[in-house]
Amino acid sequence: MRVTQGAFSYLPDLTEQEIRAQLDYAIEKGWAISVELTDDPHPRNTYWEMWGLPMFELAGADAALDEVRRCREAFPGHYIRVCAYDPTLGRQTTALDFIVHRPPAEPGFRLDRQEGPDRTVRYTLHAYATQAPPGGRYGPR
Repeated sequence: MRVTQGAFSYLPDLTEQEIRAQLDYAIEKGWAISVELTDDPHPRNTYWEMWGLPMFELAGADAALDEVRRCREAFPGHYIRVCAYDPTLGRQTTALDFIVHRPPAEPGFRLDRQEGPDRTVRYTLHAYATQAPPGGRYGPR
């Protein structure tokens, strides 16, 4: 199963050149760049762990791309995404986010169905990865 979150998630993985182009676009817009990672990509898990601090007022994509590379080296078995924050509304608003790295194997999710009174049906997503303890879900940290 392939996790689909953020922009471009239904496309093939972005190349370094395509990531650079998206970073250049965000920087031209004046957006702050952040690199984030997780080993639990549940759709409701929107707050991923930050890699370093957000980068403001970048002159180009090189510094952000270097941080992506360092994060990939440190956490090869995690999901890594780039977030671009738009400060124009006076608050931190995510303008763009996309996955830049995936673990080698993505175990996926199971859909649990629960039937209740009056023909009520509820569904719950269960990530197979969460069967392992945090930090060991997609291999060594």
